[in-house]
Amino acid sequence: MTRKERFEKIIAYFLENKPFAQTELEYTNPYELLVAVILSAQCTDKRVNVITQEFFRVFPDVQQLARAEVPEIFELIRSCSYPNNKAKHLSGMANMLLERFNGQVPSDIDELQQLPGVGRKTANVIASVVFNQPAMAVDTHVFRVSARLGLTYQSKTPLETEKQLVQHIPEELIPLAHHWLILHGRYVCLARSPKCTECGLTEWCKYYQEKVKKK
Repeated sequence: MTRKERFEKIIAYFLENKPFAQTELEYTNPYELLVAVILSAQCTDKRVNVITQEFFRVFPDVQQLARAEVPEIFELIRSCSYPNNKAKHLSGMANMLLERFNGQVPSDIDELQQLPGVGRKTANVIASVVFNQPAMAVDTHVFRVSARLGLTYQSKTPLETEKQLVQHIPEELIPLAHHWLILHGRYVCLARSPKCTECGLTEWCKYYQEKVKKK
């Protein structure tokens, strides 16, 4: 099976079985999603959603967050991973949004990456989810699932994975495919014990065909 055929089969499967897929982070506007994605680094979406309930009550907009002291922010996010760094990032992000972007979350990936706490993955999430741009955010799930399925070949970095995926996925499906791969990695293609018996992709999965089926 060629890689092109593998992409076509897997995309067709997801389109039939997961035609609607979206982030599990809870948000109502670009500011809230940006905060949530910054908090989600090495932290579960479930934990982030608990934290942001109170966070958005106290800091409902970027103006309120920009006025806050870092220790105030820390107290609200202390149950997530790396709260010290994230509190500083959130404060810096809010102030830069006001100073450089008139309080509006930019849609440009390069501009997003100027914000404290925003790397390429976070910028791609915002561009994809909020602005429906063909940006592929690669987290640990996307990186792992893409390699196992055989969608990527000898990719050593998230950027390599991103480039290989966007090369083969139709542009209009990239925002959706991002969620397909994340959710598949989160609930089926687990890091240590992939649930191959529950997976509908085994027919086209390189990992299953080479490592599991032959056992």
